[in-house]
Amino acid sequence: MTLYGSKIGNGRRDRLEAWAARARTELLYGEWLRRARHTGEAQEQLRAALEVLERLGAEPWAERARTELSATGWSAPRRTGVDRFVRLTPQERQIVQLAATGLSNRDIATHLFLSPRTVGQHLYKAFPKLGVTARGQLAELALDE
Repeated sequence: MTLYGSKIGNGRRDRLEAWAARARTELLYGEWLRRARHTGEAQEQLRAALEVLERLGAEPWAERARTELSATGWSAPRRTGVDRFVRLTPQERQIVQLAATGLSNRDIATHLFLSPRTVGQHLYKAFPKLGVTARGQLAELALDE
């Protein structure tokens, strides 16, 4: 079975599903608390949910928790560093590393025996996973192997 993009065994899967269910419950309860103007309690629930959802790789749910947290006035930090690169496919990671060095799509394509359009598509898919909006920001990321 696949849970948020990972293949896992039965016993572990059950535990992860329980954590995911609890995190979603904390998220929903946090949303309810925020709407009832209990911001302190809401932040507690939402932060707990966010931590688990990020660890599970449930990005849509984590983004929802971040949105709710920001509505309470708390600034939820974006995930940074190497954690972001785990979400990239091997091909995306290789292309991002080359793009970070300043190579053009055409140069990357030549280097990897791909078309420039394919390189562009991989970068298009990688940018949201990395939380960047411009090619120049790639050089600022720590690209640890």
